Amino acid sequence: MRAITHLTRPNTAMAHNEEWGKPVERRGRLTAVLALATLISAFGSSFQYGYNVAVVNSPSPFMQQFYNSTYMERYDRPIEGNFLTLLWSLSVSMYPLGGFFGSLMVAPLVNRLGRKGTLLFNNIFSIVPAVMMGVSEIAKSYEIIIVARFIVGICAGLSSNVVPMYLGELSPKNLRGALGIVPQLFITIGILSAQVLGIRNILGNSTSWTLMLGLTGVPALIELLLLPFFPESPRYMLIQRGDEKTARKALQRLRGWHDVDAELSEMHLENQSEKAEGHLTVLSLLSQRSLRWQLVSIIIMNMGQQLSGVNAIYYYADSIYATAGVEPNDIQYVTVGTGAVNVVMTIAAVFIVESSGRRLLLLCGFGICCGACVLLTVALNFQETVTWMPYISITCVIIYVIGHAIGPSPIPYVVTTEMFRQSARPAAFMVAGSVHWLSNFTVGLVFPFLERGLGSYSFIIFSIICLATLVYIWLVVPETKNKTFLEISQMFAKKNKVEIKLGDGELPLKESKESPEDAVKVTAF
Repeated sequence: MRAITHLTRPNTAMAHNEEWGKPVERRGRLTAVLALATLISAFGSSFQYGYNVAVVNSPSPFMQQFYNSTYMERYDRPIEGNFLTLLWSLSVSMYPLGGFFGSLMVAPLVNRLGRKGTLLFNNIFSIVPAVMMGVSEIAKSYEIIIVARFIVGICAGLSSNVVPMYLGELSPKNLRGALGIVPQLFITIGILSAQVLGIRNILGNSTSWTLMLGLTGVPALIELLLLPFFPESPRYMLIQRGDEKTARKALQRLRGWHDVDAELSEMHLENQSEKAEGHLTVLSLLSQRSLRWQLVSIIIMNMGQQLSGVNAIYYYADSIYATAGVEPNDIQYVTVGTGAVNVVMTIAAVFIVESSGRRLLLLCGFGICCGACVLLTVALNFQETVTWMPYISITCVIIYVIGHAIGPSPIPYVVTTEMFRQSARPAAFMVAGSVHWLSNFTVGLVFPFLERGLGSYSFIIFSIICLATLVYIWLVVPETKNKTFLEISQMFAKKNKVEIKLGDGELPLKESKESPEDAVKVTAF
């Protein structure tokens, strides 16, 4: 790798780099500190996002029963069907609405409190609603549940953005993709845990559902106790706080070796290139020409992720299983099986993302989802007439879950971290998170009407969205694996027709016969 920036520290360990006289960055490894910081932040924050997505599915009949009996006690008459539907819709949809508001808080909090500080502060939005939901039955109040779902949504909105940002900044570049998928892995584990606990014989029954809702506070307490012992993001400490001493110590702990000069040099270089920009607000981010394609890309990927029909597939799954002849009482176990497939495929993505790259996983994932939606439409239409067709429907659901788990679910978070440099990253996550949660909210709101009007043909709409997202990624999104944040900015600079400034000078982007990968080596390693 050639570098344009000359830094004067010869290193005899690698002869081919000696001519450049610069620090040579060692290949990062997974140290105990880095592994534990990843697991604790992902379990304490991302796990809750997944858990709260699925926690109300299984106990919904008992919760609605509670809503009805509470209403009866207050007003001496049974609740009207429409009002019960409204209360239940609010209980479900307040969660993504809270997620949207949580996303709006990302940039101000991570800039003021830091990445780790924000995750610790965020536990308030988990512990308080956990207690509220836990005591809702004793308090005889369904309003408490609706308000608590909104507050825990704020927690999910913050954690879904801050954990990938925190881990992306802690990781060495060769592990950034794998560790960036860990939050999504814990989201799927959270969903699976809620599905398992929701089995009738465990907690999904009339006596234990409040305990099930309240358990979301446990991961938050664990994170609150353990995360303070781990380092804050070194990039945040150096670039945003100007505290090189703390950044160096943090890097030494995270990398497991003393000499971290090469990585600090790269951070200084990034810092110099950003001095002119300062901290970007969302408005300045939207008007920044040098970030135009990055911004469009994260908006389209986050919309594609949520509008690709993943929630609709889960919504439809139970009726598909029932039509295939699965006993009503056994459907909950098949649902757990689907959740387990989701977890296993996300684990697979962790191990293949660094070799296959982000782009290939996104293309394959959206391609599989597109095909599965088309096939599912056909299968659902012939389900009544062809005896073996329900089994094709079940296969389509499982194939769709596999496709979504390897690409569309985990990769947009990884790529959002990688496409932006330090000053723009908080505002970028704020935009990406807002789009993510608004799209989630929209699907929840619109799908029941789509389903009523179009029936199984609603999946054709999802297949078109998957195809459109795939085409955009194919044409615009470059491969970002094993690149520094500054190198990725250089790749996009060409698309945005701008020049990236480096300290006192600037690097013009000349047309050359070099591939984009060769042309962008502007960092110290």
